[in-house]
Parts: sequence; C-alpha cells; structure tokens
Amino acid sequence: MNEYKWKSHITRFLSAQTISLLGSSIVQYAIIWYITLTTSSGKMITLSTLCGFLPQILISFFAGVWIDRYNRKKIVIITDCLIAIATLILALSFLSGHKNIWLLFIVLAIRSAGTGVQTPAVNAMIPQIVPTGYLMKINGIHSTLSSIMMFVSPAISGAVLSIATLEETLFIDVLTALVGMGITATVPIASLKLEHSITKSHAAKIREGIAYLKHHNFIRNLLIYQLLILFLISASAFLTPLMVSRTFGTEIWRLTMSEMTYSLGMIIGGVIITSWGGFKKKLNTTLAAGGFYGILMISLGMAPAFVVYLICNMLIGVTSPCYNTPITVSIQENVEAELQGRIFSFMQITSSCALPLGMLFYGPLADITNIQNLFIISGSLVFGISTVVYILSRSQS
Repeated sequence: MNEYKWKSHITRFLSAQTISLLGSSIVQYAIIWYITLTTSSGKMITLSTLCGFLPQILISFFAGVWIDRYNRKKIVIITDCLIAIATLILALSFLSGHKNIWLLFIVLAIRSAGTGVQTPAVNAMIPQIVPTGYLMKINGIHSTLSSIMMFVSPAISGAVLSIATLEETLFIDVLTALVGMGITATVPIASLKLEHSITKSHAAKIREGIAYLKHHNFIRNLLIYQLLILFLISASAFLTPLMVSRTFGTEIWRLTMSEMTYSLGMIIGGVIITSWGGFKKKLNTTLAAGGFYGILMISLGMAPAFVVYLICNMLIGVTSPCYNTPITVSIQENVEAELQGRIFSFMQITSSCALPLGMLFYGPLADITNIQNLFIISGSLVFGISTVVYILSRSQS
C-alpha cells in the first residue's frame, strides 16, 4: 500500500472514532449528571460508577477472543450499532414518559460493555492500516484527538443540557454513531487469517492468550508494571477533588480548573509524543513518564498554593499520553496480529481493575489521614518502581 492510501484510510478511521467518541462522551456526562441531579443519592452514583466499570471488565475476558477470531472492522461497527440502539431505546422511552432511572443504569452497562469490546478492537486494527514505523505517530494522534474530545465534551454536554432535555441529548450519540459507522465502513482493512482456529473454544483461546503471557516476559512484565502503577496513581486520579476542596477551597471554579488543566495537559502530551516519537526503546519512554508522574504526585502533595497545584496537575496530564502510547505501540509491534485482541483485552482488564481497587484502598485512608501524605508516599513508590524497572531492563538488554 502506498503512503497516500494508508494515510487516507487511517484519517478516515480516526475521524470516525473521534466523532463517535464525542457523541458518546457528551451523552455519558449527560446521563451521569441526570442521575446525580435527579437522585442526589450517593448509592445511586456509586451504582452508576459500577455500571461503568464492571461490564467492561467482565466482557473483556471474551472480547479478546472475538477480536482475534472475527473481522475487527465489523466488530467495531456492530458495537457502535448496539450502543446506538440501546441509547435510542432509552431516548424513545423517556420521550414516551417512561422515565425509569433503572433504564439509565442498563444503558450505562451496555455502553460500558461496548467500550470493553471496541477499545481493544480499535487498538488491534490500527496496525492493520498503518506501517510499523508510523505506529507511534498515529497512536499519538489518536491519543491527542481522544484527549481533545474528553476536554470539550463536558462543556458541550453542559451547554446542550441547558437548552435541551436528556432524551433530546441522547439523540446526539445516535447521530454520531451513525456517522462513525458510515465512515468506518468505507475504510479498507488488510485481511488477517483470524479464523484459522475457529474450531477452538473460547476457553481454549483464552488459555492460549494466558500461555502467551507466561512465555513472553516483556509483555507479561509490562502488564504487571501497569497494574502496580495504575493502582498507586489512583490516589491522584480519584482524590484530587477532595484534596482541592479540603486544602484550597470548596469553590466550584477550583474543581473545574483542576479538571481542565489535567485535560489540557493530556492534549499537550499527545502533541509531544506525536511530534517527538519517544525514545528509541519505547519502554524507556513509558518508564520516564512513570517516574516523572511519581515526582509530580509528590509535588501535588507538597504544593504550597493552588496555582502550583494546577501547574503540577497539568504536567501530570502531559505525562499520560507519553506513558500510555508507547505501551500500546509496544503491544502492536511485539505481539502477533492474531493475538493482539486478547493481549489488549488483558491490558484493559488490568487498567479497569487497578483503578477501582486503588480507590477501595485509598478512599477509606483519605478519611483517616492527610491526602497530601498519600500523594507523597504513592508518588515515591511510583518513582521507585519505575527506576527499578529501568535498571533491570538495562541489565537485561
């Protein structure tokens, strides 16, 4: 495939994913805010969070097998379609006057399950379109576009809800899904012999993926490192709003600035990793970003003023794409194409489990100890683990 063709194909594919993500993010915020404002119940908010996490984790055990067994483009289109249908049914139900709060939880669960299938499928598809030498740049662009959508979607969702009802807002996701599916359908994808082991059971295919991890130290250790780091950084991921309100003030604008500076940092980080491409050894880029994240967590805990906190928070956002993108590319480059669905699903399970587990650990601690101390201790561990892994990787190379 010549350069013009693959660039045209990946442009269309990323455009489709960006459009679909924008609609999904707008509606996701709208649903969560509706539940929050309508119920004012901590239990309901907790339940909505579980609906957003658990289905994604559970379906990931099967999603990898599907992605490695069936046509990946069709899987992306089908999951988009199922999410759009569920959202459409919810919108029509609300329009007809049946505003049952439990319907929102069901749709959140369906959307979560769809994400659990679609995210690893997209990551596994990109190497089928893009030459190996361009994977870092393209994944960097993908990360940047996703960060921009996550940055603007809360504001758009708030603006839409101020002039429209929830049911009218839901149609945005249906429309963007249709556009995304239409564009994705026009993208030619290089065929893979994904059906060569179609007779194998799902359990056998999952065991194949686990056996792969057992015999490939690099990928296995990468997942272990990811699990440890995500568990430790969950302190800053979840507790920063609480720290801001306790330390600097309860004004809404402070919490808004905290979210916006992090999202802005992610956009900047995406641009940096796209233009720079990282170190020659991709693991070093991830380890450097992880170590820098640890230092910044320590800085958050020691921030003497709100403006210093915001600068550190933005820099943490910068490290995120520089940490995640090389991990994605490492899997795309090192794992056989017919196994990438399962490995990306294992990575998604790792990510989806680490943050809630971290919150279960850090949440109660935040009520009995100083949050700044949690940041300092956890940040020190993140820096220490990243440094140790770097030293070990150098000794083995």
